[in-house]
Amino acid sequence: MILSETLLRQTRLRFPSLEEAEVEISPIEKGGSDRKFYRIQFSPAQSIILVKYTHEHAENERYVEIAEFLAAHGVRTPRIFFHDPAEGLIWIEDLGERDLWSYRDTSWSVRRPLYESALEEVAKLHRVSAADSAEIRADLPAQFDATLYLWEQHYFFEHCLGHHFGVDEKKRRKLAARPALQEIAERLAGFPRVLVHRDFQSQNIILRNGEAHLIDFQGMRPGLAEYDLASLLYDPYVRLTGAEQAALLAFYQTIADVNETEFAEKVRLCAMQRLMQALGAYGYLGLVKGNKAFLAHIPAAQHSLGAVLARIDGLAPLRELLADL
Repeated sequence: MILSETLLRQTRLRFPSLEEAEVEISPIEKGGSDRKFYRIQFSPAQSIILVKYTHEHAENERYVEIAEFLAAHGVRTPRIFFHDPAEGLIWIEDLGERDLWSYRDTSWSVRRPLYESALEEVAKLHRVSAADSAEIRADLPAQFDATLYLWEQHYFFEHCLGHHFGVDEKKRRKLAARPALQEIAERLAGFPRVLVHRDFQSQNIILRNGEAHLIDFQGMRPGLAEYDLASLLYDPYVRLTGAEQAALLAFYQTIADVNETEFAEKVRLCAMQRLMQALGAYGYLGLVKGNKAFLAHIPAAQHSLGAVLARIDGLAPLRELLADL
């Protein structure tokens, strides 16, 4: 209650026209982030979002800089109204509550243009040249190199296979040491990098008037466009059919003018990486951080990872273990 009153008071200071208005503030539950989100309602048709962040994670402080960078390059994101870095407060545009995930049970004819709109937005990010992004790249977190890909793999072995499934350490070490995993990390790290969203999944895409807007982009860094594609098409929160995935990949290839022969393989290997990262995160958030709701997403991600591993040489023992679990 005291926090809400303080946030309302700070909001009124920045929006003087609201001094006499009836203003309501309500928390928004948002994923596993350490940030807190509040919807501030001025009237039935007018509201803004207030973000309260801590200074424990440097990426939280980069949100505004990245939002302004994306907007400058034509990527649709929430507009920034005010930023108080000392207090860790950001007032941003309220785009509404309809994310891509909320359309998961509608027909493909309804969902397809929404997914295509999301791909059009992320393709704008992928097209930003190294020269045009040189300044902001200096402030971004670790890029996707072999070390980061290996970290994602070990995150999965420790928090999903270890903490969640109780696979003994000796077996986990043996699986994690398979040469194919090291080779995949090095192979992906060898491709040229573009800027990527890093968490491009259905709950981080807001739809307004049928147009996609990107949120939660503070983890942006140099990596592979295929990692973002894999994040969306192998999203554990929404299962797409093989035909739907293929249609969206073909759409992206058209709008991004991608015709390289290694494209499909890169998507497949990035899907393995992304699903390992997601499974590790679910185990960590569910068991270490105590947010048990994340554990419910493990079966879907586990199923998708098994299907991806079936098409990658050298990882049959890991696929068989996942099937047994």
